[in-house]
Amino acid sequence: MQRIKIIAALNAETPLTNIMVKGWVRTKRDSKGFSFLEINDGSCLKNLQAVIDHTPEIVRTLEDIGTGASVALVGDLVPSPGKGQKWELKARSVELLGAADPETFPLQKKRHSDEFLRTIAHLRPRTNKYGAMLRIRSEMSFAVHQFFRDRGFFYVHTPILTGSDCEGAGEMFRVTTLDPAQWGGKSAAELNAADFFGRPAHLTVSGQLEGELMALALGDVYTFGPTFRAENSNTPKHCAEFWMIEPEMAFADLTDDMNLAEDLVKATVGWAVERCAADLDLFANFVDKELRPTLEGILADPFVRLPYAEAVEILAKSGKTFEFPVGYGVDLQTEHERYLCEEHFKRPVIVYDYPKEIKAFYMRLNDDDRTVGAMDLLVPRIGELVGGSQREERLDVLERRITEMGMTPEQYSWYLDIRRFGSAPHAGFGLGFERLLMLVTGISNIRDVIPFPRTPGHLEF
Repeated sequence: MQRIKIIAALNAETPLTNIMVKGWVRTKRDSKGFSFLEINDGSCLKNLQAVIDHTPEIVRTLEDIGTGASVALVGDLVPSPGKGQKWELKARSVELLGAADPETFPLQKKRHSDEFLRTIAHLRPRTNKYGAMLRIRSEMSFAVHQFFRDRGFFYVHTPILTGSDCEGAGEMFRVTTLDPAQWGGKSAAELNAADFFGRPAHLTVSGQLEGELMALALGDVYTFGPTFRAENSNTPKHCAEFWMIEPEMAFADLTDDMNLAEDLVKATVGWAVERCAADLDLFANFVDKELRPTLEGILADPFVRLPYAEAVEILAKSGKTFEFPVGYGVDLQTEHERYLCEEHFKRPVIVYDYPKEIKAFYMRLNDDDRTVGAMDLLVPRIGELVGGSQREERLDVLERRITEMGMTPEQYSWYLDIRRFGSAPHAGFGLGFERLLMLVTGISNIRDVIPFPRTPGHLEF
């Protein structure tokens, strides 16, 4: 007999006879002569209620079934007299597929704290909240690919193992095949020569530099994959492993970059609102009561755009006391970014033309020789969601910027080649996928929008 998913059963147009459903028991209630089982198989937020008449064989099976057990049920889908549900399953047979010990299964209560659930990340997807989050994550991943496909972008794969530091900050994980027991007495040069690649290798912090190479061959490209940062930070916005969406466009400038970033945020938020209504309702009801108005506001109006200097002036005149002082030449902190979005403009803001000293070497130097063509897209509750720029396409300027940042042009000879041979204006950005999910769900901690969070001191799986 072919199994049907619970979402298909709940959305059925007519009663169905002789169907099989499989799933995990959320609740079990026994009455005289029959029992109720609430079953969920992960295909949707709602459970399917099964009504099971007692027979001697079924009673024996039900004795071993409790919350968390997996079961297979066969019966008829019939109209339900219960309030709030269209259908229920009148089950004729019950098979226990996998028992769950009620004394040790940790998800017996209806609600658990996020802190507790992080300690059992292998089981938390079975809760309503995390099941809903993972379905939204899947749907929004598809939305990202659909967005770029509709605009003629090519999906490219950039290396996870890298010999270069895109950000120039040095906060990278070293990858080695060498046994630490063999390190003693050897110089760094000897260790590098003996390692797998014959040189230091790291996990990538960004696919941007390689994305630029492909953009200057294919036109418009994007990469969407895991990135890593060895930043010893325990803030709610940082993980050591996270996913980045990174488009690069040939023959594009900073305005094109800002337009694409705004379009992507609006498109993916709109997709979630339209396609994930039931799961979003959970977050709107139990996580963030202002979630729906926030998302509607993102979709309703154009984003504000203003130069960094104006943003600093607004913050300085705000009358607010910030934890981090505001001044020209200082990078904006989350509290500054949130003030601009949530209090001053009350909508997303794109800040552009930052001082060159606080931005990366690859960002295009403006004519004033003080600022670069960089932009950050700021959203309510999160702060920075997107960081991007027009890339520096002029060979001499880029070589000078690399040197000013304490690096050597020889390290980036391959990167400089695309300025030597057919250079062209180009632009791109990085959007943190987990931060986008935080925006869409109202979840306040990045550890709760990624299945298995990697943070300092935590590597259980």
